Amino acid sequence: MSATPPFTILVQPSGLRFEQRPGLSLLQSALAQMVRLPNSCRNGTCRTCMCKLSAGTVDYQIEWPGLTREEKEEGWILPCVAEARSDLVIEAPDAMDLKT
Repeated sequence: MSATPPFTILVQPSGLRFEQRPGLSLLQSALAQMVRLPNSCRNGTCRTCMCKLSAGTVDYQIEWPGLTREEKEEGWILPCVAEARSDLVIEAPDAMDLKT
């Protein structure tokens, strides 16, 4: 099995960046690299982390995350249960840099 490339996630409008870590969700990857995305349940049900995917592709760690078909078609994602499959641009206005 080949290694997953290190996909880069750009968070707008802050301009923060982090890399997708293999086997971790976007949320877990962000937190491991000191980028805080809004979160609560971390299992795809509360929708606190819901943000817009502007560019790129994700897969989900669970069969059907807490999004409607229409929301998924509009580009909404749940970072707590999503993994990048390409470089991404996400809209998460409440993201914070925990390094500062």
